[in-house]
Amino acid sequence: MPRPLRVAIVGAGPAGIYAADALLKSDVAAEPGVSIDLFERMPAPFGLIRYGVAPDHPRIKGIITALHQVLDKPQIRLFGNVDYGTDINLDDLRSFYDAVIFSTGAMADRDLPIPGIDLDGSYGAADFVSWYDGHPDVPRTWPLEAEKVAVLGVGNVALDVARILAKTADELLPTEIPPNVYEGLKANKALEVHVFGRRGPAQAKFSPMELRELDHSPNIEVIVDPEDIDYDAGSIETRRGNKQADMVAKTLENWAIRDAGDRPHKLFLHFFESPAEILGEDGKVVGLRTERTELDGTGNVKGTGKFTDWDVTAVYRAVGYLSDKLPKLPWDIDSGTVPDQGGRVIEEGGEHLRSVYVTGWIRRGPVGLIGHTKGDANETVANLLDDFANGRLQTPEAPAPEAVDTFLAERNIRFTTWEGWYRLDAAEKALGEPQGRERVKIVEREDMLEASGA
Repeated sequence: MPRPLRVAIVGAGPAGIYAADALLKSDVAAEPGVSIDLFERMPAPFGLIRYGVAPDHPRIKGIITALHQVLDKPQIRLFGNVDYGTDINLDDLRSFYDAVIFSTGAMADRDLPIPGIDLDGSYGAADFVSWYDGHPDVPRTWPLEAEKVAVLGVGNVALDVARILAKTADELLPTEIPPNVYEGLKANKALEVHVFGRRGPAQAKFSPMELRELDHSPNIEVIVDPEDIDYDAGSIETRRGNKQADMVAKTLENWAIRDAGDRPHKLFLHFFESPAEILGEDGKVVGLRTERTELDGTGNVKGTGKFTDWDVTAVYRAVGYLSDKLPKLPWDIDSGTVPDQGGRVIEEGGEHLRSVYVTGWIRRGPVGLIGHTKGDANETVANLLDDFANGRLQTPEAPAPEAVDTFLAERNIRFTTWEGWYRLDAAEKALGEPQGRERVKIVEREDMLEASGA
């Protein structure tokens, strides 16, 4: 009787779980069957949803329910707290599996090459997100002394950062934020948050719902300058062809024409301001210099030579995430992705690195919403199954599932399991219960391992 197809997936965030789901829904799952092991660097699964989505967005965290149903399937095992490149490498994986799919995400900040970017008080948004989301590998405190703050970027991450900075700690207390984050936010002095975009309202990358949510806080006054509401032929075309862009532009227009209210924290959305320099004194941020831009007819912008200095003492850049290079895989340094064709990893000579695949952000870069990774996963898995059907996959030396357990045990690697996630989940909910909160996130890696029974 033929054994099941053995597949390793490195990264147990949405991209990896969608790939597992696509494998389980394939004809191969029925005959000869599939056996899938997910390897995750963190002790808990769900990647970006646990460590990249703002705590006041439970709606997005609801995606976890759908991912849960996949991981509950008996054909899937989870190995958490196992780091690819340190605990296990590509050669190890190839000795146990017919195929390996990499679905690691992106946790680092893209560079913004302007003067002053390295000053004290200049931060990457990804680092701040990791802090407020209770990531175990970042410091437990965050400096929040600035009364006036700039956020560079017009995507959803910029909105998340601006919203967390502008809300009060008590507003966020009903969410899952851990005690150290609540204490940090209680000390936050920010009264003004300024979000800057290089282009206009039609080019903003906010999703409409995320944008509208800014205005729901009783403490945040959202302010848009009527001067920034401007469209050229390219912008009008964008609005006509993209319903999301049109809804965003309409929301911004409505905010620009209303009278300013009296909510205590001000959140300004600025357009046509390109960051030129972060100003410093004694190594610390004392301001931001932007160049006014104007539309060129195509929806792009050009500089006008007119500069403005903004009185801020902290700057957060939210200009995109960057993935970490994966050992033993080819790498495109410019895009921060693994070169591929249809999910098949392509080596320098143009050949497919046999039995190795990618999906999600490591494949196409950190763009799009969480759901967009589903199409990626389907394409990658379809090509993997095509290679399987045509005998193009390598044959592993030790395909028995218990060979992996033995390997990890021999190396004394403490790993968590899917059953362990249920234990950690219960422990976090128990922490929240006395305060009437759904859960309180456990931060320390050791505490997570302990709660998971690793």
